[in-house]
Amino acid sequence: MPHKTNDASKKSWLSVPENSDFPIQNIPFGVFLTRDDIITIGTRIGDYAIDLNALQQLGYFEGIPLTDDIFLQDSLNDFISDGKKTWRLVRNRISTLFDVENDTLRTNMDHRSTVLFSVNEIEMQLPVQIGDYTDFYSSKEHATNIGTMFRDPDKALLPNWLHIPVGYHGRSSTIVPSGTAIHRPNGQTLPKGSEAPVFGPSKRVDFELEMAFITTDANVLGEPVSVAEAEDYIFGMVLFNDWSARDIQKWEYVPLGPFLAKNFASSISPWIVTLDALEPFRVAGPKQDPEPLPYLQQKGDHSFDIQLEVAIAPENTEATVVGKSNFKYMYWTMAQQLAHHTVNGCKINSGDMLGSGTISGPTPDSYGSMLEIAWQGTKPVTMKDGSQRSFIADNDTVIMKGFCEKNGVRIGFGEVSTKLLPPFQTE
Repeated sequence: MPHKTNDASKKSWLSVPENSDFPIQNIPFGVFLTRDDIITIGTRIGDYAIDLNALQQLGYFEGIPLTDDIFLQDSLNDFISDGKKTWRLVRNRISTLFDVENDTLRTNMDHRSTVLFSVNEIEMQLPVQIGDYTDFYSSKEHATNIGTMFRDPDKALLPNWLHIPVGYHGRSSTIVPSGTAIHRPNGQTLPKGSEAPVFGPSKRVDFELEMAFITTDANVLGEPVSVAEAEDYIFGMVLFNDWSARDIQKWEYVPLGPFLAKNFASSISPWIVTLDALEPFRVAGPKQDPEPLPYLQQKGDHSFDIQLEVAIAPENTEATVVGKSNFKYMYWTMAQQLAHHTVNGCKINSGDMLGSGTISGPTPDSYGSMLEIAWQGTKPVTMKDGSQRSFIADNDTVIMKGFCEKNGVRIGFGEVSTKLLPPFQTE
């Protein structure tokens, strides 16, 4: 089935601001609370949110095999389970309905008033019920920087890193949508020069500039997903801030890896951008040397040119951009990550989320965490208000953005914005 939505010349009868992340070529999916306090599944064009349940009830998806309540739900899980053929049919129909040449909905003011909302009058929700969450460690530059800091620079990468997409199973209970504030975590740390740990708030809360992908039902227990077919089971992508408490992690991570330093919060952008929308922005990833084992080998372009930016906004102060990176720097692709994840027969379900790992580029201005940008606190970053940051301060807001741009078309993810509050206070 062709990607009818990718035509760069396509225009919508809805107004789309210049440099919007959401032209008619995007058509992402999300879940929002309407002005009537109804939760619905929707999409977005420009600054308009579109109620897909209302469109369905009005008959605009006639001919597409959908259950009556598929869009009147508080998550996208069931829709994602319907598979790529259905996703494409729905996106193509939306693209047709809102094309500038189509008057079917454009001239029906009653239907328009039911279907359309300003993005300012809705409240975005977590788009999927995340059953399982896995975080990878797939940026060679990031892994090298961390290894240089904490190990021998000549042996920065551990022996397995160039052979497998290293990852760990996280938790889903504290993954929150953009706009949800989080608290500075408490935990154990080992002060420098001390032999015994202390308990208290983390002094080194950090962001991790990542992206994550959302899966559909991919396999049955015991069945691997091949690297050649893996992308068929990826619904789409979101921006992902995988918060980290570096001082807690340093003390706890041996021998089993991240725990309390990572599970206090992760933040995602609320609109899921499909792989079909990203298709025009495919690029080759970095050369993999040594060549991966056969089950991980790929041919062709399997990365995406997604420009990323992260900024810090102290309270009541203009944001300062502290880093710019790109998803194309990732050493291991999403398809390789999913193939490796399932090669042992691990089952993947609709709504599962897999994080890329911190995305760092080859230069200091493209690093994806404050640990790297400020290099363990030795190179503090000056904010626009004159204050300095080595890590994130209380009441700072971290803002991540991402978009692709080619042939005059910009496809973006919006943003994931999260305020860090002081430690939680009990009564």
